[in-house]
Amino acid sequence: MDKLRIDKWLWAARFYKTRSLATEEVNKGRVQIGGQDVKPAREVKPGDLLTLRQGPVLRTIEVVGISQARGPAPVAQALYTETADSLQARTAAAEQRRLAPEPAHSLDHGRPTKRQRRDLDQAGHGWGDRWSASVDD
Repeated sequence: MDKLRIDKWLWAARFYKTRSLATEEVNKGRVQIGGQDVKPAREVKPGDLLTLRQGPVLRTIEVVGISQARGPAPVAQALYTETADSLQARTAAAEQRRLAPEPAHSLDHGRPTKRQRRDLDQAGHGWGDRWSASVDD
């Protein structure tokens, strides 16, 4: 066996949890062989260069082996090697995310609860003592 469908290979190499997820990602154009979009039935063989996007991460890997069965992680990692450029870009992206986190992740809560609004009003930070939006002199 020297060829295998790309969706089966991605599943066996543990890039995606299920084969249907792998098929879906291939159909969305997030997996490419040699820079070209492929279909899930496209066969992959050792030596092929794959580019796949997993969230914000873009990985470039070379197929080393073929396996139809999904095995343990160390066996799955032996099926491919990641290029040096891809590893460097991935570590740089991780460092960038660490240094400049997403601003929305710093928000702890959404709207204040009724109790929190009452506390704000009692502290004088609300609109409680003003009857309109105009500035009082």
